[in-house]
Amino acid sequence: MGVINVTPDSFYDGGTTTVTTEILFQANRMMERGATFLDVGGSSSRPGADEVSEEEEIRRVIPAVKAILKEYPKALISVDTFRSNVAMAAADEGAVMINDISGGQLDPKMLSTVGKLKLPYVMMHMRGTPQNMQSLTDYDHLIKDILFYFSERIQLAKEAGINDIIVDPGFGFSKTREQNFELLNHLELFKSLDCPILAGISRKSMIYKTLDITPEEALNGTTALHSIALLKGASILRVHDIRESVECIELVENLKASS
Repeated sequence: MGVINVTPDSFYDGGTTTVTTEILFQANRMMERGATFLDVGGSSSRPGADEVSEEEEIRRVIPAVKAILKEYPKALISVDTFRSNVAMAAADEGAVMINDISGGQLDPKMLSTVGKLKLPYVMMHMRGTPQNMQSLTDYDHLIKDILFYFSERIQLAKEAGINDIIVDPGFGFSKTREQNFELLNHLELFKSLDCPILAGISRKSMIYKTLDITPEEALNGTTALHSIALLKGASILRVHDIRESVECIELVENLKASS
């Protein structure tokens, strides 16, 4: 899943894809390099990011979705949003997946909306909002608490008519750096939910802060952790760097095939 942020303030690529020509260039490059999905987001979810109005998010996301599908009709577009109206507008333009950082918690209409749209739904684990999530990192038991969260949210999603659910444990969301590594170390436990697992680790602070480098220098660390995530059961990688991730997947699949 290739990340296309149509935002001015994302932690790694903010401001680099805010006009149509840049969006189309990045979409084409990602698909040529092997991306299955393009994940378009119009509201940054980095810690402490400014909140974006629904109107502004729609203004950013919908023209990007329309432009990509006009130029590349076979592209599979996921929309990164926690707002049901954005999800509906994007689906009307041809988006085929909704990626919700809140698992339906920030918009009470999201689950029913996705259920009516009959689209695959990525639900992520997060506490609070991007504005305050990093103050909400106290858990009784990290893994058990997140598994319990998913068991509840999955049940609610199914009751709302959502048939295809992907779980994202939420690396970097409401978690300390140490908790991110604990989560990765026990990622295989999430297979008990019987849903595909999405890992969003690409160039995140658990990598660059640990290595005392910048996000721009975090590709090698990203690849190392992607390998671990795949070996522990991740089915989808949400990434900034497609070619390197595709190579990582191919190598790990060959390793698994030899066992």
